[in-house]
Amino acid sequence: MKFMYFFYPAIPASMEERETLRPIAARNDYFQRMLDEVVELSQFAEDLGFSAVSFPEHHLHTEGSEMGSVPALTQHVLMNTKKLMAGPIGYVLPGWNPLRLALETAWIDQITRGRTFLGFARGYQARWLNPMAQLLHVSATRNTGNEMADVDALNREVFQEVFEVLKLAWGDEAFRYKGKYYEYPFPYETGTPWPAAEWTRRYGTPGEIGPSGNVEKINIVPKPYQRPHPPLFQAFSQSESTIRWCAREGVIPTLLTSELDEVRRFAEIMVEEAAAHGRTLALGQEMGVFRGVYMGRDRAEAREVAMRGLMGTGWPGWAHDFGFTDAFRLPEDDVKYPNQKLPVSEATMERFERKHFILSGNRDDVRREMDLLVEAANPEWFIWQGDQGYLELDEVKRQLEQFGTQIMPHYLDAAAATQPASAG
Repeated sequence: MKFMYFFYPAIPASMEERETLRPIAARNDYFQRMLDEVVELSQFAEDLGFSAVSFPEHHLHTEGSEMGSVPALTQHVLMNTKKLMAGPIGYVLPGWNPLRLALETAWIDQITRGRTFLGFARGYQARWLNPMAQLLHVSATRNTGNEMADVDALNREVFQEVFEVLKLAWGDEAFRYKGKYYEYPFPYETGTPWPAAEWTRRYGTPGEIGPSGNVEKINIVPKPYQRPHPPLFQAFSQSESTIRWCAREGVIPTLLTSELDEVRRFAEIMVEEAAAHGRTLALGQEMGVFRGVYMGRDRAEAREVAMRGLMGTGWPGWAHDFGFTDAFRLPEDDVKYPNQKLPVSEATMERFERKHFILSGNRDDVRREMDLLVEAANPEWFIWQGDQGYLELDEVKRQLEQFGTQIMPHYLDAAAATQPASAG
């Protein structure tokens, strides 16, 4: 098993500070504290044996939470660590020009000699995605009303087109592409005028310049350091259709789904779908799970820590407002809350513990949950929902150290024992 620490990242501040100093994210002193914490915790995780750290892509969060996964943040972490991988889970593809994203990520992969990865998401936050994707008339997926199906279909359509262009752009050959939203070169029919046509015809990519002297094919440089591209992840996967798409495309889904029987079912679907497309996967290979971890002398102490962090602020707040609590419905909810969203009062520790999303307690408690997860699906990646910015820095480090010294070695050792003798 490989371990990844997931930052939101967040301005380190109490809820009272966020209210009295608003907008706290505009303050240099607090923003610099966040950057320092992200680097310090990344270095700490690296020393403990974590393989990677990651971030979501979210913008315009004046409240000081989920401050984004711009390429600069990934590069900042990578330049301040030695072997840790870092990247977003994930870039919201409908908000990106595919050519620019292909170039940005290839540059970072080259600068760090292959220490980055990429995650993809469709986007659910209208506050920033709608204005950024306005020329395509793409909106966030979590809209309500009669247009919901059309909004979702358009978002998915643009996501798929950007993904297709990324794969072509990272390939070895110059390419032409004409889709519904993007075309390369531009204009596609006539090519792009280029005064230095003879220079490029002689020294550039063969076929890049057509008979007319216009650019007729696109070839991005540099190529990614990792070939054909860095590892790819899909953010917060919850549906069978997404799992099957990931298996076909060689993308690693990160499951928000936490019920163990469902995790097992998705792992089996990954194996089945990959085999149908000529790829052989072991159960759990190329699959990740997203979890929260809180450790203490006993479960009561672990719960107290959790309630000071995301479990007491983020989940009963913005996470619930976006409907994430409903991903953890219990059987009795369909009777108690038929055909309706769970109320905020149901965003409780007990709920998330029962659904195996929160692993809480002492070493033995957490080990039992880890063993159940391994028995169910043996996922290749364990992705820890971190509390940076919500809990005190020393507490976040204490949690990391306990998990890294008391839990991780068992599963890291088990993974190493299954490797061929020549590996490493």
